[in-house]
Amino acid sequence: MIDIATLLPDWMKSTDILAIIAGVASMASFLLIWNALLVKDSLPDRIKGLENRRKQLRDEIVKKNPQRSNLIAKESFMHRVVKKLQLMKGERAKQISAHLAQAGWRSKEALATYLFARISLPILFGVLGVLYAVAKNPFDWPLPAGIAVALAAAFTGYILPGIILKNQISKRYALIRKALPDGLDLLVICTEAGLNLDSGLDRVCREVSNSAPELADEFALTAIELGFLPDRKEALMNLSSRVDFQSMNTLVNTLLQTEKYGTPLAVAAGTFG
Repeated sequence: MIDIATLLPDWMKSTDILAIIAGVASMASFLLIWNALLVKDSLPDRIKGLENRRKQLRDEIVKKNPQRSNLIAKESFMHRVVKKLQLMKGERAKQISAHLAQAGWRSKEALATYLFARISLPILFGVLGVLYAVAKNPFDWPLPAGIAVALAAAFTGYILPGIILKNQISKRYALIRKALPDGLDLLVICTEAGLNLDSGLDRVCREVSNSAPELADEFALTAIELGFLPDRKEALMNLSSRVDFQSMNTLVNTLLQTEKYGTPLAVAAGTFG
């Protein structure tokens, strides 16, 4: 067996070799750590790139559709006015947001548009009523009658947004009520196949997205909330508050019992209706 010490120069000892090896290992470790520290986090750059791409796409859409650009400007103006008047805060704003969600309008711009309409339409209709019934007065009404017509026009402008909202809620509820039996049948099939509630709702919303987009929208939102809300009961109660009619409330109560007592979902959904 060859002794490595005999191959070394006379001035080099075994301890020198160990020191050199330790030094090389230390240098290699230092370089690896330094290289790792020099690796730049790409997340901020990716976020900035996405923001730039979003702005670019928005600019392209605005150039192709000037009417969309005007609509965005108007919405921004309405949002600024409502925000300055502090109308988007408080319990009343939360109640209005809940009603807008029932109609399928969940964005902040929808709330701002509704509140702006509630304060601007009475003024607009009232001014038009004064110009028509008092200033122009084509029917030669006495002044009190003209003022009464102007006040009636202003009141019409005040209640008009609420009427439109209630009409939209009624139409949406009718569509969901019509599609709910088929959706429940699909949910039963999914649960009998072994899917849990989250996956079952997600599958149902994919299946009915074309034929019943309103029901698919509500089921999809519920499936998402079931996944991230700390209390699954809250997600089901949110569905009941957004779609507030008897059939949906009964379904939600059945699913709540299933979540609470662990009853097989296929049995619970099958016994409903």
